Order: sequence, then C-alpha cells, then structure tokens
Amino acid sequence: MDGTFNENDISHIVAADKAHVWHHLSQHKPYETSDPRIIVEGKGMRVWDQNGKEHLDAVSGGVWTVNVGYGRESIANAVRDQLLKVNYFAGSAGSIPGSVFAEKLIGKMPGLSRVYYLNTGSEANEKAFKMVRQIAHKKFGGTKHKILYRDRDYHGTTITCLSAGGQDERNLQYGPFTPGFVRVPHCLEYRKHEQDGAPVENYGEWAAEQIEQVVLREGPDTVGALCLEPVTAGGGVITPPEGYWQKVQEICDRYGILLHIDEVVCGIGRTGTWFGYQHYGVKPDMVTMAKGVASGYAAIACLVTTEEVFNLFKSDPTDKLDHFRDISTFGGCITGPVAALENMRIIEDEGLLDNCNAMGARMMDNLNAIKDKHAIVGDARGKGLFCGLELVKDRESKEPVEEAKVAAVVAECAAQGVLIGAANRSVPGYNNYLCFAPSLIATASDIDQITGTVDSALTKVFG
Repeated sequence: MDGTFNENDISHIVAADKAHVWHHLSQHKPYETSDPRIIVEGKGMRVWDQNGKEHLDAVSGGVWTVNVGYGRESIANAVRDQLLKVNYFAGSAGSIPGSVFAEKLIGKMPGLSRVYYLNTGSEANEKAFKMVRQIAHKKFGGTKHKILYRDRDYHGTTITCLSAGGQDERNLQYGPFTPGFVRVPHCLEYRKHEQDGAPVENYGEWAAEQIEQVVLREGPDTVGALCLEPVTAGGGVITPPEGYWQKVQEICDRYGILLHIDEVVCGIGRTGTWFGYQHYGVKPDMVTMAKGVASGYAAIACLVTTEEVFNLFKSDPTDKLDHFRDISTFGGCITGPVAALENMRIIEDEGLLDNCNAMGARMMDNLNAIKDKHAIVGDARGKGLFCGLELVKDRESKEPVEEAKVAAVVAECAAQGVLIGAANRSVPGYNNYLCFAPSLIATASDIDQITGTVDSALTKVFG
C-alpha cells in the first residue's frame, strides 16, 4: 500500500484518536492499553489500517454500506464537481441532481412516486413515524396513531426509533420511550418452536397471523402503520418464510394500515433486487433507505411514499398547519443525490445485481458446506449478498453459544485478514450469529476467501 503518512504521523494520529475521538458502539476502556483500528485507505473490497495491514472487508464498511466498493473515482469526481457548482440549499427548494435522482429512483419503485431527502436511516424512519402521526390527526381524529414494529427488527438510534426497536439490549438505559409503539412477534422459522411450543404448518402465514392478533387486540381503528424490514438485518439476518409477506399485505389492506418497509440495509441491491420487498410482491405505502443509496460516498437517505400518502398533506395553502411541517438541514446537501446517481449508474452498467445474486448463491453454498462440517453451526440463511450463520451449542436444543465465543470468531477472522460482522449487545440471549455483507462487486475468489477464513476461525475457536 502507498502510505500517506510516515510512522511518526501515524503515531500522532493514533494518539489524537485515543485522546479525542468518541467511537460509535465502542467501550473505550480497552483503548487505555491497546489502539483502536484506524482505516487509512480502501480500494475495491480491501482496506488498510494504520499498521499497513490489509483486510478483505466482508461487511461493506462495517455497517453494510459500501455497496460498490472503495476508491470509485467517478463518484468522487461527480461530488467534487457539484461542490464547486453549488454544494447546498435548503430542501424547501429543489436542485437539478435532486430532481434527476428522484425520477431515476422512482423508476425502480413501481407504485411509489415521491422522494423526501434526508441524511440518515434513523432520520428517515423518524420522519415516516411523524407522517403517520400527522395523518392520524388530519384524517382520523388522532385515533389511528399506533405504529406496530417487529421483534428483532431495528429502525434507528433516536429515542423514537428505539421505541420501534425490537432489539432490547440496544434499548437498555435509554427509556422512557415514545408511547404508541407496539411490538409484534418475529418471523424466524429456525426459532419457531420457541414461539408456539409445537410444530406449526404454513409457518409464514402463521407468523403473519400473529401480527393480525396484535392488530385485533389493540383495535384496528388505533393502528396507523406497520413498520418492518424486508429481511431482518442486525436481529439475525432473518429471511421471511414462504407466505409471510403475502399475508402481511392482506392484513394491512384489510384494516387500512400503512405498510412502511425499512430498506435502510437492504435497499439499492443488497439482496439482489433494487429493494428487498421486491422479492415478495408487496406494495408498500412508505419505504425508507440510506446506507447503500450512495455507498457511503456522501450522506443521503430517502423516504419514498405513494402519491396517495403525499396527497394527504396537500390542502388549502392558507392553512398554515396542514402540510408536512418538517425539515432535514443536511437533507439539502446536493452531493447526496449526485453520489447516488453515479452509484446507481455503476450498479446498472457493471451488472452488480446479477453479480449479487450469483455471488450470493456461491456464499450460501459455501456457508451450507460450513454448516455440514461444523456442528456448532445451527442455521445458515441469507438473501443475495446478505447472509448469516447462527451458532448453537447443540443442534437439538438450539441453545445459543456465548456472545464471547462469537466475538472470538470475529477476532480470529480479523487476525487472518478478513473483517466480518456479528451480533452484539442486541437481542438478549441471542447474540449468537455471524453476519456477512460484502460489496456487490465481490468475486468468487473473494467469497471463497471469506468463507474459508470463517471455516478456519470456527475450527480454531471451537475445535
């Protein structure tokens, strides 16, 4: 790697980081005796740390974001050119890139028509919740205000997003939470007996019917929206069972419930289609997205709605309170849509959706081979290039392995030069799975290196 700092510079950088930077999701006590990892360069699917060590990144920037890989000069150039032309104007006005990207994005989302720009997935979901609440007041006298969310799903870091969060360890110490959010059961078929105590036929339909039971318990006239991930991400890489989404759609239609699909992780190709919900034939009213929209080259998130939802906020302009009274300051950064446009062009021109499906199939084949080899692996699951392994002490009882053992596998993979993900501090008792989300540019050799390293790490940690 061509280093951009000499050794003394790096020493200073590390010291400044340890003295002044507050890292995300990190306990800093260990940094009193060890150094944090600092990423100094990335190219393709590989990154280099402050020590010059090369890592194959199997989690697309640590949080499933860099879908088209590192070092994309065309995106950097597009962003630079836009910064020199006009970098920012409040979202109350339009921009050329904002208009063009909105049109291109809507072209990938039949049935939807409006794009609201923001800059984080948490913010996008928060705005969607605000829309539901305002619709409840405008149309239903305030009664149809409750928002259902699913056990194990995650929708962001704000207090209200945590109120819709199905990962209880993430929520600890941050209450009290926003009222009006109601949990529904998860749809993890591997764990279905823990919900029912006996085998269930047509599990997908059964799991969706549990949502209907919550609707009936709460009262359909009080439930305004149902917020779900198409594939549960951080809660276990849970792919929905057959028949689940079709039944969910029927329930929403029957009771007049807005279907809000959180595509912050799955959107823009991660599962092999532009959006995860498109695998299942459902028709959302609201879709939120962030991470892969610009592959991390600029901050951008989007809340996309149907024209029907949009029209609920159109009325007599003399009524000062009837429109959606909201702003996202940095949703006005024009480089977001610019980076998103070039990101989408790359995915189209390089055939990355097809590659995602092909390499995703290869990864699942390799993970299933690992499952056959290692009794510690209870389940392998995934969609496209978003896959996971659930680790258990015993396949019969499905007792989860300890979180520390999962962390040891991640650490061993890193020691061998491959960065993978894992559950931690999320679902009490079930932080027992490994997560893989390599960039959509992954090659067969990349996939084989990732899974070969996982195989080796499992052998070293568990024997």
